[in-house]
Amino acid sequence: MATIHLEIWLYGPLARYAGGGSRGSHARLDLELDEGSTLEDLLGRLGVPAEERGIIFVNGNLASLPGLEADLGLALENGDRVGFFHRRSMWPFQYRFGARLTPQLQEAFRRREDQGVRHAYTRSGDQ
Repeated sequence: MATIHLEIWLYGPLARYAGGGSRGSHARLDLELDEGSTLEDLLGRLGVPAEERGIIFVNGNLASLPGLEADLGLALENGDRVGFFHRRSMWPFQYRFGARLTPQLQEAFRRREDQGVRHAYTRSGDQ
């Protein structure tokens, strides 16, 4: 079966899921997955639990937020760059003026009654 190569970044406490690739506050991994693999497949491979996941970016586009994981079925492509932030991590500074959304996340916002997101920070142990 054909494979795809991905560049993975794990920030904050999620860096520990990189094993030896962790630099403490962040980690970078180069992974190979089967062609047709999804974001959910990648999360399974990394072993990152849902309760620790914060925001996820794919190629600089916001793909997922806690409680609004519209892109778990997103098919990854060769060369994709995926960034995972811990639930307690700050919003990345480079996106301080907003971020582009994947089409799937845009649609998920449109389907919401409030069409947006409100304060979503939680204390440890909160759902």
